[in-house]
Amino acid sequence: MESQLLVSIALCTYNGEKFLVQQLDTLVNQTYKNLEIIAVDDRSTDGTLDILNAYAKKYPNFIVYQNEQNKGFLKNFEIASTYCKGEFIAYSDQDDLWHPEKIELMVNAIGDNMLLYHDSELIDDNNEPIGKKMSDLFNFYCGDQPEVFLFYNCVSGHAMLIRKSLLEYAFPLRENYFHDWWMAYVATNIGTIDFIGDALVQYRQHSTSNTDVMGLNEEAKKKREDPSKAAKLAFESGWLKHCLDFKHNKHPDFIKKLYKFYIDRFSSFTAFRYWLFLKKHMHVLFYLNTHTDTWKTREIGKYKWGLAGKNFWYTYIRPAPEKILRYKN
Repeated sequence: MESQLLVSIALCTYNGEKFLVQQLDTLVNQTYKNLEIIAVDDRSTDGTLDILNAYAKKYPNFIVYQNEQNKGFLKNFEIASTYCKGEFIAYSDQDDLWHPEKIELMVNAIGDNMLLYHDSELIDDNNEPIGKKMSDLFNFYCGDQPEVFLFYNCVSGHAMLIRKSLLEYAFPLRENYFHDWWMAYVATNIGTIDFIGDALVQYRQHSTSNTDVMGLNEEAKKKREDPSKAAKLAFESGWLKHCLDFKHNKHPDFIKKLYKFYIDRFSSFTAFRYWLFLKKHMHVLFYLNTHTDTWKTREIGKYKWGLAGKNFWYTYIRPAPEKILRYKN
C-alpha cells in the first residue's frame, strides 16, 4: 500500500537557528511514521548545525549533512533531493510550522499525480496569523496544462509532495529561477498535479524569507522596483526560454508562438500578435491570477504596443514629468 511507502523530508538550512527548533518539532511529530528527514546545512555560521545534530542523536531517521562550502539555496535544494531515498519527497523550509497530519494526508491524496500541494496560512515572526492564506493570493490549479504556469505560480516548495521520479525531468535546476515554479511546470508536462484545500502549513513571512510572497524581503523588493523594468523583462524572457527548452513539452507549438511574440515586442512599435495571443488564451495563461476577467482584459490591452513604440511615446509624445520640467525651463 502507498501509505506504507517511505517518504523523505528534504530540509535545507542556512543560519536558521531562530525558528528551527519549532520547525523540527513539527517534522519529527508527524503522524505518518515511515519517514526519513534529510537535513542539508549550507555552511551555517550560527547554531543551526548544532541544533540539527542534537535532533539526529535523538531520532534515528533524522540524517544531517553539511556542504563543504556554501552552495546557495537552489543548489542546496538540489543536493538535499539527491540524498532522499523515499518514493515520495516533501520539502521543508527552516522556519515554518507543519500540521501533524500533513504527510499522512498528502500520501493518502496524491493518487496517480506527479505532484500534490496544499494551502498554507501565513504567519509572522511571533506565530501570529497575518490574515491571509496562499489561496487568497492565487487561484489553485489541478490538472495537466503546463501553460497555466508560464506567467504565474501557485505551488510553493514547502507545500509540495512529489514522486521522486519527477527529479529525472526537473533536474538539474537552473540558477535564477524558482525551483517550485519549475517543478510545477515540469509535473504538468509529464503528468498531472492536484491540491488539498486545507492549510497544512503555517508559512512564516519575514524580512529574510527565501520565498517572499508578502514583499517583506528588502533586497527582493528593490529588484522588483527597478524603475527601468530591465530586471523584470530579463527574468520573463529568460523564464519563457527556459520553459521553451524543456525537452518534454506537452504543447511545444504553444510555447514557441508565445516566446516568439514576446521577443518580437522588444524591437517592434506594435505587438498585436502578442496581444491577440494573450487575449485568446487569457483563461489559461492568467488562470492563477485572482483578478476579475475585466481587469485581466484591461491588463492584456497594455501589450498591444511593442517596446519601441512605448519608448517613442514616452520620449517624444508624452515625456516623463522630469523631462517636461526641463523643457519648460
